[in-house]
Amino acid sequence: MALRVLVVDDDETIRTSLVEALAGDAVDVRAAASAEAALGMLGDSPPDVVISDVRMPGLDGLELLKLLSERAPSADVIIMTAYDDMPTVVSAMREGAFDFLPKPLDLHDLRHVLVRVAEDRRARERARRAVEDHVSQVQLGQLVGHDPRMIQIYKLVGQLAANRASVLIRGETGTGKELIARAIHFNSPDAEEPFVPVNCTALPTTLLESELFGHKRGAFTGAIADRRGRFALAGRGTIFLDEIGDTAPEFQTKLLRVLEHHEFYAVGSEHADRTDARVVAATHRKLEELIAAGTFREDLYYRLRVVEIHVPPLRDRLGDLPLLAEHLVALTAEDLHRPAPVLSEEAMEALLAHRWPGNVRELENALTRAVVLATGDVIHPEHLALGHRTESPTELLSLDEMEQRHVVRILEVTGGHKTRAAQILGVSRPRLNRLIEKYGLE
Repeated sequence: MALRVLVVDDDETIRTSLVEALAGDAVDVRAAASAEAALGMLGDSPPDVVISDVRMPGLDGLELLKLLSERAPSADVIIMTAYDDMPTVVSAMREGAFDFLPKPLDLHDLRHVLVRVAEDRRARERARRAVEDHVSQVQLGQLVGHDPRMIQIYKLVGQLAANRASVLIRGETGTGKELIARAIHFNSPDAEEPFVPVNCTALPTTLLESELFGHKRGAFTGAIADRRGRFALAGRGTIFLDEIGDTAPEFQTKLLRVLEHHEFYAVGSEHADRTDARVVAATHRKLEELIAAGTFREDLYYRLRVVEIHVPPLRDRLGDLPLLAEHLVALTAEDLHRPAPVLSEEAMEALLAHRWPGNVRELENALTRAVVLATGDVIHPEHLALGHRTESPTELLSLDEMEQRHVVRILEVTGGHKTRAAQILGVSRPRLNRLIEKYGLE
């Protein structure tokens, strides 16, 4: 569909030249001699793009920009003026202008900006359709995805929320193990009780014991008063022990007693205290290898893994990545108190091509950076600053070969889900079906 463009300038020569220049660029161009006239032309079919001068009799371009945000919020506004002073540029961009071009206009630059406008509008439309098409979306708290392995995890979370069994969550660093622990806790009848996360790698053994079990005054140098530990503070809540595989055997012995007898000794105390807290542990280590090496207690391993959850790495569930990326962008934008930008098709392709050694945490960091750096309402590849890619093709391919490989990859990562694949590719379902038939992919 052609872009609907409205040119607003009090200079008739400029209006005429722009209309003539853009008329051959597959755009529907209209013109207005003033901001007031432009506002009167919005009607039932508002423009997609407004190209407006700043200095005009009556309402100026910046005032028009403010009014358009109310009366035609979907329109992208490009400001042009010979007065390209910094305050005007800053004011225009602060009020939401898509871009700012100095006069005399370079038509090549203007056409380039219009191409970006068209791309961004397509990206916003894809995002709108993705929000509406929520049939395949599965969420539980902060957990997002529809990969079959994640669906199985959601089922386990639901079952575990109804009891107090110990849980061992395994997966690579950054896969979201703590989110799963939180989902178990906050969907349980004891959700009002504390959720207490403890990073076992951050503290040496003595301090870890003091942190979890508390200590008595004089138990060690610096213990100038009694202190209650995390188990005492947790009540009937959940203690989440992250990276349990990195703990020392002497600590493991004391934790085993907690799991077996629901009691613990504060450091320096001769009297046991009872705990009703549930223990959920997590690790990225291969505990079986640690057991064989004698650095992890086998009896503790079995006490922890009453139920075991394996979290797949992000690279093994790339079909969830578009949904997960949109979710993380929305959360970040909410934290920054700004409208959520959408991911361009090129940005989504860059995300899908990345290997994600840091998993969801790396994705979250990349998207947080992108939301901060994206000055408009669309995230482009340059905002992502990704590291190594999984794909660096060296052979020269025809356009058909490139297209076929890309369609095959998207179908693979979406698990053959055609609606989702069509959304990522930015094509209609009938168009995707024709591509599948063309390349014999059925």
